[in-house]
Amino acid sequence: MSDNFPALTSARFTVLAEAYPGLLSRVLEPFAKRDLVPDRVRSQREGQYLRTEIALDAMPLDMLHLVAGNLGQIIGVLKVEAMEGRHIRLVA
Repeated sequence: MSDNFPALTSARFTVLAEAYPGLLSRVLEPFAKRDLVPDRVRSQREGQYLRTEIALDAMPLDMLHLVAGNLGQIIGVLKVEAMEGRHIRLVA
């Protein structure tokens, strides 16, 4: 059994931020720069705020906290929640 494959996990990020133009592209940027394509994206305006949920069915476990940290550094972001699901290990 080879251990050359990274541990994967399902993940969901919830971002609460001030609603302003360009926010959605900034929220997706940390995923794009790591070559991660979300499986689901949902965004909804709540008054002066925008709540965005991004889900990945399988992302490298070691990237979860990096992405969450990047999301928290975006100007206008008030809160970031990162939830991980089950661990998945690929085997050759």
